[in-house]
Amino acid sequence: MIIAQLSIAPVGKEVSVSKYVKLVLETLKKEQVKFEINAMSTVIETADLNALFDVVEKAHNAVLAAGAERVITELKIDDRRDKDATITSKLNALK
Repeated sequence: MIIAQLSIAPVGKEVSVSKYVKLVLETLKKEQVKFEINAMSTVIETADLNALFDVVEKAHNAVLAAGAERVITELKIDDRRDKDATITSKLNALK
């Protein structure tokens, strides 16, 4: 299982980016990807790297299609191979 932290932001548009974040979240829902949002990024869970890169590309392109002329996409990947790790299992380990 892949857990990743994703942040996509347009550069040079309005000060608020919430409408673009909503587009990213709509893309994740459409692609049926498990995710959790927080104040600074979105944590997503996919079965493998191909699925991750596919959904990130779609989300990135959704922001461009909404009128952004420049987009910064940041992705941090946790690819743990020694055991199954999920968003839930990582949070439960903190309890």
